[in-house]
Amino acid sequence: MSDREEPAKLHGRRHGRPLRPGLKRLIEAELPKVELRLPEEGAELRLNSLFDPPPEALWLEIGFGGGEHLAAQAEANPRVGFIGAEVFVNGIASLLRQARDRGLNNIRVLTEDARLLLARLPEGSLGRVFLLFPDPWPKRRHNKRRFIQPETLDALARAMAPGAEFRVATDDAGYLRWILRHLLADPRFEWTAQRAADWRERPEGWPPTRYEGKAIAQGRRPTYLTFVRCARTAHETP
Repeated sequence: MSDREEPAKLHGRRHGRPLRPGLKRLIEAELPKVELRLPEEGAELRLNSLFDPPPEALWLEIGFGGGEHLAAQAEANPRVGFIGAEVFVNGIASLLRQARDRGLNNIRVLTEDARLLLARLPEGSLGRVFLLFPDPWPKRRHNKRRFIQPETLDALARAMAPGAEFRVATDDAGYLRWILRHLLADPRFEWTAQRAADWRERPEGWPPTRYEGKAIAQGRRPTYLTFVRCARTAHETP
């Protein structure tokens, strides 16, 4: 995907249950302080203007759901700047509440499709990316709606620094096969697993999410995958 090409229409809901008055007020008061506004199409995001002081690294969570993983990561890594991309208003409200209660100031929120952000990030700017329990879109005719696609991996590979981690979790067997098929075939990413426990057990420094707990309670077994962005080669297309 070039910087001038916008991705396909985002599929999925933006609203769930009506927000309670307190959460509505929270969004009105707090979201303007942390919302990330994308530059115009074709322009590059100025990272030095996002955080004060500038962070030592920039991490991205794509679809942060209820925000518990992102808030825990931000609290554990105060020198890292976090961008959380989520369009679901209820999840955004949940993250804002957690950030307020924990006194976190190293989170910025994108309320649009994360693919729009990837196209505007400077090359090699991301030190870690999280994609945890994305919608599996199990029907074959909907597979094209999945986040992991060749063009999205192109954008991720460009935006990730060599050695950066791409952490992916899913409890859907069909999506797991899809993820492995695409990422194992891409020489820009290397799977770090050495033994079964590396993908069957959630690693240290990987906080749980409410969706993960729900999946386990319903008898589904999550898989935890970590890929590393390989060093760029002279033949790699930017």
